[in-house]
Amino acid sequence: MMLPLLALIGGLVLLVWSADRFVDGAAATAKHAGMPTLLIGMVIIGFGTSAPEMVVSALAALDGNPGLALGNGYGSNIANIALILGLVALISPITVQSGILRKELPLLALITLFAALQLLDGELSRLDGLLLLLVFAVVMGWSIRSGLRQRDDAMLAEMEAETSAEFASHPMPLSKALFWLIAGLLLLIASSRILVWGAVSIAQSLGVSDLVIGLTIVAIGTSLPELASSLAAVRKNEHELALGNVLGSNLFNTLAVVGIAASIHPLSVESVVLYRDWAVMAALTLALFVMSYGFRRKPGRINRLEGAILLAAYIGYAGYLASTVITAAA
Repeated sequence: MMLPLLALIGGLVLLVWSADRFVDGAAATAKHAGMPTLLIGMVIIGFGTSAPEMVVSALAALDGNPGLALGNGYGSNIANIALILGLVALISPITVQSGILRKELPLLALITLFAALQLLDGELSRLDGLLLLLVFAVVMGWSIRSGLRQRDDAMLAEMEAETSAEFASHPMPLSKALFWLIAGLLLLIASSRILVWGAVSIAQSLGVSDLVIGLTIVAIGTSLPELASSLAAVRKNEHELALGNVLGSNLFNTLAVVGIAASIHPLSVESVVLYRDWAVMAALTLALFVMSYGFRRKPGRINRLEGAILLAAYIGYAGYLASTVITAAA
């Protein structure tokens, strides 16, 4: 039990660190290749913060652990909204002015409903996975096109300024950028392999499903890049960037992370995923939509009370999952 626990903790630490190095190397390489700063912020950095979820779920699917793959994707979405945005809003209320965010909120709600339709038959087939990836490609194309056409949007202005400042303060030679691009990716894969082995071993030792481990420990660990970037954005008074990080990550997790895992190996879906985990994810997405969209107040705003409600919801959900682990181990 001790060795799998060390593997889980060490894998998480190395996973987060290597993902950060990979993002730095990829962003600097793209800058040297002449990619516009805005696209680097939207695509490279956006992909990078969700790279841990993607690699962990892909390796879990390859190893025949569908619960871990699906739990990581959905659990990260729940943690992103309830835990990360809850903490961020408690520190500083989040004001929503960006037109792109107001478009992505209903889009995320629709994609969440689409995910439920795929879960009804108790399996995510390779066709389901390919459909998710197709929708992801369309969404990414739309996001990039909208970003390039609306350069004056509040969130995009924050993103471009942040990315430009990062390059200005930490210029990276091309050779170093390529080194961290390759080394970061290799370490990302290696740490994910260690993490998956540790998580599955712990689940087997405790007699619980790898789904629960994926929804809790693994999901929180792989969401640490989003937490770090969101807290950094709030410290710089870039509230919309914090919300944008979460929305982008949840779109990526629901479509690309789960889609890649299902495309690699069909995922059997326990019925509890639909009526418990998907239901919690959908309820939080709806709550975020109502809080952020600003139906009765312009602009929309997630205040401290709403942040506390989100955080309490996560504590309640995690506590319920923990009780299932204790019951199974007793």
